[in-house]
Amino acid sequence: MSSPTFSLSESLIQIVNQETDLRLSDSRLRYRIKIIEELWQSVLVQECGQGMVDLLLQLRSMCSPEGQAPQYPAQEVLKVVESLSLEESITAARAFAIYFQLINIIEQQYEQEEQQQAQIDRIKGESKFLDGTFRWLFPELKRQNVPPRFIQDLIDKLDIRLVFTAHPTEIVRHTIRDKQRQIAVMLKELDRLTDGTYSDDIDYGQMMPLSWEAENLREQIADEIRLWWHTDELNQSKPTVIDEADYTLHYFDEVLYDAIPDLYERVEKALTETFPHLNPPKYNFCKFGSWVGSDRDGNPSVKPDITWRTACYQRGLVIEKYISSVNGLVRLLSVSQNLIDISTDLLTSLGQDQTHMPEVYNQFAVRYRQEPYRLKLQYILKRLRNTRDRNDRLNEIGWQAADQVMPIKPTDHSVYSGAKDFETELRLVANSLKGSGLHCKALQTLIRQVEVYGFHLANLDIRQESRKHSGAITEITSSLKILDTPYDQLSESEKVNWLTKELQTLRPLIPADLHFGDFTNEIIETFRMLAKLQQEFSIEICNTYIISMSESVSDVLEVLLLAKEAGLYNPATGTGSVSVVPLFETVEDLQGAKRIMQELFDLRLYRNYLNHHEHRQEVMLGYSDSNKDSGFLSSNWEIYKAQLSLQKLAEQYGIWLCIFHGRGGSVGRGGGPTYQAILAQPGRSIKGAIKITEQGEVLASKYSLLEIALHNLETVATGVIQAALLPSSSDTLGSWLQTLEDLATRSRQVYRELIHENPNLVDFFHEVTPIEEISHLQISSRPARRSAGKKDLSSLRAIPWVFSWTQSRFLLPSWYGVGTAIDEFLQQHPEHLTLMQFFYEKWPFFRTTISKVEMTLAKSDLQIARHYVRELAPAAKQELYMQLFEQIANEYYRTCKIILQITGHHQLLDGDPSLQRSVQLRNGSIVPLGFIQAALIKRLRQYNSDPINLRSRYSRTELLRGALLTINGIAAGMRNTG
Repeated sequence: MSSPTFSLSESLIQIVNQETDLRLSDSRLRYRIKIIEELWQSVLVQECGQGMVDLLLQLRSMCSPEGQAPQYPAQEVLKVVESLSLEESITAARAFAIYFQLINIIEQQYEQEEQQQAQIDRIKGESKFLDGTFRWLFPELKRQNVPPRFIQDLIDKLDIRLVFTAHPTEIVRHTIRDKQRQIAVMLKELDRLTDGTYSDDIDYGQMMPLSWEAENLREQIADEIRLWWHTDELNQSKPTVIDEADYTLHYFDEVLYDAIPDLYERVEKALTETFPHLNPPKYNFCKFGSWVGSDRDGNPSVKPDITWRTACYQRGLVIEKYISSVNGLVRLLSVSQNLIDISTDLLTSLGQDQTHMPEVYNQFAVRYRQEPYRLKLQYILKRLRNTRDRNDRLNEIGWQAADQVMPIKPTDHSVYSGAKDFETELRLVANSLKGSGLHCKALQTLIRQVEVYGFHLANLDIRQESRKHSGAITEITSSLKILDTPYDQLSESEKVNWLTKELQTLRPLIPADLHFGDFTNEIIETFRMLAKLQQEFSIEICNTYIISMSESVSDVLEVLLLAKEAGLYNPATGTGSVSVVPLFETVEDLQGAKRIMQELFDLRLYRNYLNHHEHRQEVMLGYSDSNKDSGFLSSNWEIYKAQLSLQKLAEQYGIWLCIFHGRGGSVGRGGGPTYQAILAQPGRSIKGAIKITEQGEVLASKYSLLEIALHNLETVATGVIQAALLPSSSDTLGSWLQTLEDLATRSRQVYRELIHENPNLVDFFHEVTPIEEISHLQISSRPARRSAGKKDLSSLRAIPWVFSWTQSRFLLPSWYGVGTAIDEFLQQHPEHLTLMQFFYEKWPFFRTTISKVEMTLAKSDLQIARHYVRELAPAAKQELYMQLFEQIANEYYRTCKIILQITGHHQLLDGDPSLQRSVQLRNGSIVPLGFIQAALIKRLRQYNSDPINLRSRYSRTELLRGALLTINGIAAGMRNTG
């Protein structure tokens, strides 16, 4: 059936036509939007009727091209929205949600092609290499006369860790992601078939005729969208931790397994072009970690057995990838020994293999009698499969019963004891080929993958809150009557003294049979499980223990003591197989970080411990809680200062400091472009090593497509090298630091006056944002609150805090307090504006901070936010809440004015046309969805107060489902959750 023709929304065309500074022609983007809109509409006409499509277009047309809600009261919008039945509201919400996600697909492909086109232009000499790429970086280092030996030294120790976290803020179901990926593939093929169809002269009111192949593919896309329409967007049950692991590991399976060899090839070629005599970095300069299945801070679902199963799951996945790769090599390496020489080492290994694995020889010897490489690969395949089967058994029985599976003996050659044995066999094949003058790129790629992923795929980081360890030690010492005074009643100095002595004793503290309370037993078993993990998988699987809410030296020593009891720390030698990482999260903790670390470094026992860890200390800095505590500017400044002080301290003690940045996906939790964020760090704080969290909500945008994943990884690596070798001059200018100190202090004061000191703010937040409805979303195994039942801000996690403000379009955590702080500074002296503009131009930290504020201001919509207040505030609190809203709105408009003055822009995001287009493209359709959400939440919350009327029309389940679907839709449109 041919699709009905509808005209594209004028607002979308206006938005796209505004852009003139794009690398690809705008006609291509306009054409794709045209196609996807028509496909979207044709499906909805068939499924819902022409009337619903007209309604959706009517709602969208009521919004301005800039994507802001009309001035309140928007009677025409309200009249339409309030007339919708629940069924119509749900249909509209689902339709807009699918629309946003289709636009996301188009935009992501467009970004990918911009990057590819830029590469082509550079090769042709038609454009300069862009910042954030290897081919820009190394010529720039040469231009700035950076000594090659400095570059080589940094490259040799380059260590980048990207950690996928256990905060699953990605709201889209795995099932929907699969459909999106399929549609993306078909859209790319359709674009190829229609190449040349679009031009700047096209009349977008009419579609040009398509070839029969293109028309057939277009109908397939419509069918896929139709199946999507009949798929529930909401999870039907709360995901388990293993479900979350499956979702996260999906990106390794689909993209990252293949991305790392390409990343290495990029850096190797770029370095050779400029510095041919320098050696490239080690293959595994970029590795991955994960908190999924190992982060137990506030997540009661993460038990020791879950962490064990997660590790087995990771090993099973990567071995399956290796099996697939080796099967590909079997097909490829059809080399005959009649035509080339085979190395003696390889022939010797084949003889040994025949002895150890005669069943493989009997099956393949005749078939591959003249093809020794294929025969060798069959032995390798058999060992991989046996290793996989053993792993499946360990996964099935769990960590406590793992001893039932016999450890691998040195004489057992039918299974790999570790990835190193597998790598050795692959290198044996590669060396034999090399001796004959042959090279197999697929084999070299596999060797690189083994170096990076081993048999563990990603390093698991254990994380637990400090008070849990203290509580466990209190119960242990009380139960065993070891201390005269209960441990938790000791002073900090008394705790440190006792812990230091206990860490040097050779006798055990904890008995083998546990008889403590459930949670203390679980803490102890976590360390015992970790020891067994390292024994089975090697230390690489899990060697980091992060202590959240670190506030003292004893917090660190407690973990070291618990590690000692599990055999992870040897008091006789001072050696250990686990690194203890304090996490400083609140402003007070960040300010006290230097003092705590200095006291630790002064402890001979702890220094000896670091000496056995290559003098390396990892410290994690948290963005989320510090932001919730003190506001955006104050949080970012305290983290900046903490890095400066910690790096200076580490240099004094001769310690190599690695900062672990606990960044969220949204700006309110430290998110934003990673490259700019790295350059915004104090130059001396990055010395070739960095560790960064990658939150669940950004995984799809960063790692769904290979080219985009490579671009992201390249910008991270470039940023780390650049920040280390070309540090910002601002670090030496004390007056700059004092100015920011004053601004941050005032910003924090303004933020806390509203958030923490206003007695009405908590109720305002709970009643005019969808926080209560968000808690019903089945998107996380982790509770929304640290303490069940409490509605105070301290117990609320940062993710739902930011998520709720984003849904209601306030985005308050990302900008509140910035405007007043800078405005008051400017009012003191008019020339201060020139100073702020100078900072913006010359200081990466300040520029990045202001740019993030600008972006979130552009995504905010105080008109629709006002509507949430009007509709959702209880009648008795209308006046009070409107006063609060006006206070927020005044700060918003003040901040907008200040940001535009500093940046010199006429409109927000004028300096980033692509981002400006992206924000505006979505905002116009998010506005009507916001009105629908407010209406549904209002009905839902009135349900209990008006049982006769509302219960006769709708069930609570139906109302809640409608509200949750709007949350899903707005999250897709904003490309942000928490």
